[in-house]
Amino acid sequence: MAEHFRDDSVAAVAVRIDAEHPHGAVFDPHQPQLRITDLGAIRGDGIFETMFAVNGTPRKLDAHLARLRRSAAILDIGVPPAESWEAAVGLGLEEYRARGGVPEELAIKLVATRGVENEPASEDPAFAGTYWLMLTPVAESIRANRGKPLAVTLLDRGYDSTAAERAPWLVLGAKTLSYAVNMAALRHAEAGGFDDVIFTTSDGQVLEGPTSTVLIARAGGEGEPPTLITPVLETGILPGTTQGAIFTAAERAGWKLGYGPLTPEDLRAADHVWLLSSVRLAAPVNRIDEHELAVDPELTAQLNSFLDQDLPVNHPTD
Repeated sequence: MAEHFRDDSVAAVAVRIDAEHPHGAVFDPHQPQLRITDLGAIRGDGIFETMFAVNGTPRKLDAHLARLRRSAAILDIGVPPAESWEAAVGLGLEEYRARGGVPEELAIKLVATRGVENEPASEDPAFAGTYWLMLTPVAESIRANRGKPLAVTLLDRGYDSTAAERAPWLVLGAKTLSYAVNMAALRHAEAGGFDDVIFTTSDGQVLEGPTSTVLIARAGGEGEPPTLITPVLETGILPGTTQGAIFTAAERAGWKLGYGPLTPEDLRAADHVWLLSSVRLAAPVNRIDEHELAVDPELTAQLNSFLDQDLPVNHPTD
């Protein structure tokens, strides 16, 4: 199979899922696959997940598939069952083995779109859209910069903290393909000399980063572990799989946990702040606009060691 693809030692592996291939079929990512009338391409009408695999083992697979189903329900998009995605991931890993070996670290992106308007790919609603996944070696630049402190800026996301409940058509809390605003925010931050962004609501609550979850720590008493706090989901943020995994392990270790609401003042008053994501892991924040924050490399390493345990992810009510 590998001989059909170029640059096999470094290339991504792509797998599609459809009614004829419910367990996946490997395809050449260098060749055209998506129809230009697909609603995922022309309207961003789709969802995705990105998970992390180490030595051929995907982390938090169940949590990512659960969040994919959650996003699909918010957008009313049919998606293949979990066993189809799991089989497709396995097929992608097997393709790497056929090429000579699975890279130590992989980013695995799962994508589902509504497909072509008025032209379902299948009568089965679970396969009526367009579905694929990509397995890509994690860039060395990302690996080298893990743990590097970040300077972030606070940006208004443009809605208040009640919008998710008041305006469900905004599909807040779904991980959609419509990332133009998120990417524009990152470009704006970079132009201002910042590494990343933390969004806030127009009425002053902390949300999330464009590609990350916010986590703060407040120091405990002498000899006690810190308290970890993350924003509440009711504001319409995405449930963080990395945050959920850290909370599960931290709770088992006897740490105290909390959920917002958080304000910018809470961020500035925190002992430590991180941005969490599946591939970048726990990234410490050392500056929020002009406010300097302390960084604790040992505490950051402890959070990342929690992720190595790959425990089931638990969230408060979604």
